[in-house]
Amino acid sequence: PPFRQFSNTNIHYIKMAGAPDSVALLLFFVFWYAGNMKYNEYNSAALTAVGGKTSGLTMTVATMQLGVCAVYAFIMWAVKLNPAKLFGLQAPSTQNVPKVTQADIIKSIPLAFCAAGAHAATVFALGGDPLFGQIVKSAEPVLAAIVGTIFYAKAPSFYKVCCLPIIVGGVAFASLKKGDDGSYALKFDTTALVFGMLANSFAAFKGGENSKLMADKGVAQRYGGVGNQFAVTQIIAFVILLPIMFAVEGDMFPTFLEKLKTDSSLQFNLAMSGLCFYIYNELATYTLKVTGAVTASVANTAKRVLVMVYMA
Repeated sequence: PPFRQFSNTNIHYIKMAGAPDSVALLLFFVFWYAGNMKYNEYNSAALTAVGGKTSGLTMTVATMQLGVCAVYAFIMWAVKLNPAKLFGLQAPSTQNVPKVTQADIIKSIPLAFCAAGAHAATVFALGGDPLFGQIVKSAEPVLAAIVGTIFYAKAPSFYKVCCLPIIVGGVAFASLKKGDDGSYALKFDTTALVFGMLANSFAAFKGGENSKLMADKGVAQRYGGVGNQFAVTQIIAFVILLPIMFAVEGDMFPTFLEKLKTDSSLQFNLAMSGLCFYIYNELATYTLKVTGAVTASVANTAKRVLVMVYMA
């Protein structure tokens, strides 16, 4: 039972009624979308606080966001509780330190590497131009379908394939801006294009690797649940990005620390972007466990229209 009420002589258990799994799944989708909207808001504010896309600190922001994720994971292990399922109106789950082996960690590295690459590239893409970056990112399910078919022998259904151009085209249409002459056009951004496609590639492999890792019953049992598997993935991803951050932006790190010490806006938005990133991605992992990689990518793309409307 999730909760206990103590008296002087007896321990009385209080059962917390939880929502059905179908309702919980729907709510996980809702809060996944909402969390991503807030992440985009906080991420944009954090990048602005360090000087924008020309500040030379974009990789640092991306890495420190994963650092926040790592701290949050350790806090959950310290209190032995994961509140994520509360978003689905279900009881929070117990989260003990996983009893994983060295071999399990090694098996998790490909997933963590893809997660790190997808996150860092996305931060660069959205830092270039948020709207055009969302358009490029909307092509993620196309790559997920190709990667799933070629590398993981999981071809999408005919109906899912038919949905892909409609969704990508819909996101592009939603991103059209009206000019002074009354015509509609897209704002092209090279940074958003390059890093957006790179993020899509990493995300496509991440979905496949995530499904493959969760399908290994031995690894899944030792992790003790999706929450632990996701926590370990974020910690490894943070460790992977750290040396890359120092290699490409190490000379700017003292400047970043000075800004972090004195700028309350940077402190708040960096912490909140990292927290929102962890929570919405964990909820997305819960949905992936049920829906599969391509379906999750389609849902992820549909979400982008709502994000763009929110950020407009």
